[in-house]
Amino acid sequence: MASVVEYKGLKAGYHCGYCDSEAGKVSHGMWAHSMTVWDYQDLIDRGWRRSGKYVYKPVMNQTCCPQYTIRCRSLQFQPSKSHKKVLKKMVKFLAKGEISKGNCEDEPMEPTMEDAVAGDVALINKLDIQCDLKTLQESLESEEKKKGRSAKKAESNELIQSQHTEEKLGTGEPSHSVEVHTVPKPGKGADLSKPPCRKAKEIRKERKRLKLMQQNPAGELEGFQAHPEPLFPPKAKSNQPKSLEDLIFESLPENASHKLEVRLVPVSFEDPEFKSSFSQSFSLYVKYQMAIHQDPPDECGKTEFTRFLCSSPLKAENPPNGPDCGYGSFHQQYWLDGKIIAVGVVDILPHCVSSVYLYYDPDYSFLSLGVYSALREIAFTRQLHEKAPQLSYYYMGFYIHSCPKMKYKGHYRPSDLLCPETYVWVPIEQCLSSLENSKYCRFNQDPEAVDEGRSKEPDRLQVFYKKTTMPYGVYKKQQKDPSEEATVLQYASLVGQACSERMLLFRN
Repeated sequence: MASVVEYKGLKAGYHCGYCDSEAGKVSHGMWAHSMTVWDYQDLIDRGWRRSGKYVYKPVMNQTCCPQYTIRCRSLQFQPSKSHKKVLKKMVKFLAKGEISKGNCEDEPMEPTMEDAVAGDVALINKLDIQCDLKTLQESLESEEKKKGRSAKKAESNELIQSQHTEEKLGTGEPSHSVEVHTVPKPGKGADLSKPPCRKAKEIRKERKRLKLMQQNPAGELEGFQAHPEPLFPPKAKSNQPKSLEDLIFESLPENASHKLEVRLVPVSFEDPEFKSSFSQSFSLYVKYQMAIHQDPPDECGKTEFTRFLCSSPLKAENPPNGPDCGYGSFHQQYWLDGKIIAVGVVDILPHCVSSVYLYYDPDYSFLSLGVYSALREIAFTRQLHEKAPQLSYYYMGFYIHSCPKMKYKGHYRPSDLLCPETYVWVPIEQCLSSLENSKYCRFNQDPEAVDEGRSKEPDRLQVFYKKTTMPYGVYKKQQKDPSEEATVLQYASLVGQACSERMLLFRN
């Protein structure tokens, strides 16, 4: 079944949750009545992002806080020192019930508790939701009032029912990304260009041995013997950094204090597991929204929860060359001792796992569940890659350099940012200096480069009009409104030629 979308045009002058500007945010939006995972993959690789069934794209050179799509190259990902501390903290808690007090002294992995809402890896997405949602709800309500309660309205409402604004996804075309090796800043991970660090104890022993050898070339002093090879060669295995999977799945004792289980559940009320856990999942969402975001109860009801996190336009697909779980929208539930303590909402797409949102039990904030879930999702992406080789990226949504609380996404290396003009991926290291000088940047350094996927033949765009599918070349001959052409051409330029030919643009 083809994707069906209804383009809503430009939304300008509304509140920004990042800089708190009252009227600084600008974006294009459309309702996705239904959408294939292939079309959504292409859209997120052009800077779009979904929230519920609403799909939006910031106007990067106009909006107050430009939002750059960011992806992590999961296959090359190496956890930083602070990431490892989060994983070890979880292992200690599961094994012995240990609860760490406060953040790590040398390298805090999260901001202080006052800022936790803005710093955790998936929590931040709520900012997008809140700043777009109120405007969208108002516009939808005003539209419904204008339409009245005719039969046509009922039919249209069924198509356009849900809304909310979210992010993430990416193509898996490595040719678009140029890898560079740069020396990381302190705390940003290991410098792969240098040999692994040796322990101070080993260095002291080596110095002592050399000193004794100089004093007694025969080599038999205090138990030390001259040896053609170093007496204390580095232990090959112990000096190799543990993989992400080694750290996550470290073996626990049989009498472990706690049991953690991660379940992947399709977002569908037809799925028995999703249906049976819905009530518990919803209660957790309410607890999280009220404690972390200070939402009043009437703003985190069952309707809002369903529209925002249980309503997806993505149609589940299970092709033979895809992952065993198939493509579509899922809830990754974290069950601790038989109860849900966190839920990560993800989209599994042909080239990536796209993180949508995370909500968790505030009673377990000490486990840094935002960071922990992001690391689990990166490991999950790597797992899916084994069955579906083209799926290798982890999309973290939008990177906002001008918002200090959003910079944490750049700590998951190696990662790339999407050029807002040519839609190619550029390593984040190459982008940061430009972003220090200007909020809006074209990352592609080739001045001759253009958007290769741009709309070149708008007459081939597919329109769904009066229950009939037709090319735009035919549709435009039936239209007398001069503004209609400008609207359709704007839509075509934003979604690109490929999507404009595959998706059906609903017009009424």
